[in-house]
Amino acid sequence: METQSITRSHDGAQGVYTHTSSVTGTEMAFSVFVPQHAEGAKLPVLWYLSGLTCTHANVTEKGEFRRACAENGVIFIAPDTSPRGEGVPDDSEGAYDFGLGAGFYVDATRPPFAQHYKMRSYVEQELPTLIAEHFPADMTRQSITGHSMGGHGALTIGLRNPGRFRSISAFAPIASPLNCPWGEKALTGYLGEDRAAWREYDACALIEDGAHVPEILVDQGEADSFLETQLMPERLSKACSKAGIDLTLRLQPGYDHSYYFISTFMAEHVEWHAARLK
Repeated sequence: METQSITRSHDGAQGVYTHTSSVTGTEMAFSVFVPQHAEGAKLPVLWYLSGLTCTHANVTEKGEFRRACAENGVIFIAPDTSPRGEGVPDDSEGAYDFGLGAGFYVDATRPPFAQHYKMRSYVEQELPTLIAEHFPADMTRQSITGHSMGGHGALTIGLRNPGRFRSISAFAPIASPLNCPWGEKALTGYLGEDRAAWREYDACALIEDGAHVPEILVDQGEADSFLETQLMPERLSKACSKAGIDLTLRLQPGYDHSYYFISTFMAEHVEWHAARLK
C-alpha cells in the first residue's frame, strides 16, 4: 500500500491510498478518514460505495462526512467503483453506465470483463483485509452505505453478509437492477443472459430469496430524475414489508440525485450508523 496524501481535517487524518490488487489485477485507489483517537484504540468502520462515473474522490471531496465521523469516532472508507488502467476493458461506445466507473459491485463472469471486474470480491474480501492490517479499525464493528449504484452495492453486500455489517443505509439506491435499464445493461454485460445468476446482485431478489436484516435506512430525493425509471424504491419497500424488514424510506421533497442531496443527509446517516456501532 502506498500513501498518496494525508490531510488534517476535524483533528483527524484524511488519507488517499493506492495498492496493487490481486483480485482485480490492477492498481486500486481508496480513501480513508481516521478520526482523532487514543493511542491503541480501535474504531468502528463505515463503508461508503459510490455511484456511476465516480471514484473515491467524489464523496471524499463533496460528501461532508468528516465532522460527523470525528464527533462519533467512526472511520470512513471509500473504495473506487471499478478497476482502471491500461488493458481494462470499457464500454465499446464509451457510455457512462457500463465499464470504467461502473463496476456495479459484481464479480463478472463474462469475457472480457471477468479478468478484472471483481468488485464484489474486492469490497467483501481484499480491501477489508488491507484495512485491518494498516488502520486502527475494529472489524467486528462495521456498517455500510452508498449512493445510486453504490446504494445497490451497499444493499446487496450488506444483505449477503448480515453477520459482518451491523447496519445498512443508502442514498437513492438502484433498488432492483433486474427491473431497470441500468441494471439490465450491466448485469447482462458482466454476467450474461441468465437472469437467475443476477438475483444475488438485486436487493429485492435477495430479500425475496430469504436474505434478512433487522432494518435499513434509505433517503431518496423526490426531484431525482432517475426515480421512476431506474431507482424504484417502492419495489424495495414492498420486498421489505413482506419479509418483515424495518425499512425507513424517507422521500425528501425537492432533492435530486446529486451530492447536494447526499451531503445534506450524510451526517444523519453517519449518526444513525454510529448508534448501531457502539
